Amino acid sequence: MFDYPILSLLIWIPILIGLLLILSKNISDNISQLITLLTSFLILVVSLNLTQAYDHTTSQLQFIERIEWISGLNIFYYLAVDGISVSLILLTAFINFLIAIYASSENYVKKSSFLGYFLILEGLLIGTFSAFDSILFYIFFESLLIPLFLIIGIWGGANRKYATLKFFLYTLFGSVLMLISIIYLAKISGSFAIQDFYSVNLSFQEEILILLAFLIGFGIKIPMWPVHTWLPDAHVEAPTSGSVILASVLLKVGGYGMIRFMLPVTTDAGIYLSEYMIYLSLIAIIYISFVAYAQEDMKKLIAYSSVAHMGFVTLGIFLVFNLLDSNTSAAIIGLEGAMVQMISHGLISAALFFCIGIIYKHSKSRLLKDNYGVSKFMPIFSFMMIFFLMANSGLPGTSGFVGEFLVITSSLGSSFLFGFLAATSLLLSASYSLKMGKTVLFGDNLKNTQGYIECSFNEKIVLTILIIFILYLGIIPDYLFKIIDQSVIGIIESLSAGKI
Repeated sequence: MFDYPILSLLIWIPILIGLLLILSKNISDNISQLITLLTSFLILVVSLNLTQAYDHTTSQLQFIERIEWISGLNIFYYLAVDGISVSLILLTAFINFLIAIYASSENYVKKSSFLGYFLILEGLLIGTFSAFDSILFYIFFESLLIPLFLIIGIWGGANRKYATLKFFLYTLFGSVLMLISIIYLAKISGSFAIQDFYSVNLSFQEEILILLAFLIGFGIKIPMWPVHTWLPDAHVEAPTSGSVILASVLLKVGGYGMIRFMLPVTTDAGIYLSEYMIYLSLIAIIYISFVAYAQEDMKKLIAYSSVAHMGFVTLGIFLVFNLLDSNTSAAIIGLEGAMVQMISHGLISAALFFCIGIIYKHSKSRLLKDNYGVSKFMPIFSFMMIFFLMANSGLPGTSGFVGEFLVITSSLGSSFLFGFLAATSLLLSASYSLKMGKTVLFGDNLKNTQGYIECSFNEKIVLTILIIFILYLGIIPDYLFKIIDQSVIGIIESLSAGKI
């Protein structure tokens, strides 16, 4: 164990340095980029140390920091991690480090503020994944809106005001329902500690209402069908790095919340409603894939692709409810598949939004019809992008295959129909991914290609790192399984025994 509060350092160092960058006047772009790079590198190194020191042989919470905060309400500054938290903290630090490397490719006014908001966002995300007091979790969860709102609202596209307002209203509505549920659970349990909610005795009707509140609150964040419509607008208007952090990490907060709150608190209601929730996930996987295929804007295509791929995350989570009484081994596979899918999607979606940003920098258009034959001018970049598109299709040997394979396997443990419908995603995702690659990289129309030049050194570094880790998790996923395995097994066994 560490002799210092490692989780607090991971949270507050980027937040404080981000605030300093925002408040500093007349700081040059180069200096702000260097500070951001060094800070994000430091957070990544500390996150790696946290991961190495984490005892993956147990499901118990580790690196606990618990200090009385508001004594009258029994609210604590309570931080801790399990394997699920550790994997998402590492993803957050990794993606933010890549954004810091990529930053020199983005030119914005008040760039120090632009980078400062990303550091603040990094700290808030780590806080969300490590908070075990529900009010502390809610504060971090809600605070995520502020820097992302400003990133899109200040540095976004022409329709950024509409996109940010829609994003804010959707997420605020879901958050209000979640807060009401948290207060109600705290009133019954006498505590705001998340773990104390697990032993609360609720009537079946109470469980149903709380499950629906959590489902809406976290489902909007993922986002699930039919509350997904804010995401494509936010992606289209966001700057490249904003789209990267939104798709890679922010969407995972919804899945994390479902695992941390919905599974253990509303187990009986979840079992009762499991088939309905599974069908919602399958609609997201299949219907939204067709919507993605119909898109002519590259960002919208990948945004809808994210909704479809996050459908596998919710499917894996909801399968736990469905399989809990009949097939616990398949339930474990489903939840592990959901976790692997979250990490994998974080890497692949980041890579694709980086690629779209690089193309847009040259052609000034995100439309498929304005980008043809890029491979003739950018062969190295094109090789990398087609790799990411294949990974997005679930190509065996890439991380995109592992999570989907596990969730499909778990689906078959519940119903052949569920497994068959989930498996259609492999064909559908290949259709829209290869459509984009065929048009943009290998199209014959040479319109607007005179502006294309090979991507810069820092862009190659970012994309190469992502290729390495997508392949690593696709071929040797054991390291990730070691981190999450005992935590997942602990959750399933506790649910099965009725101890949570």
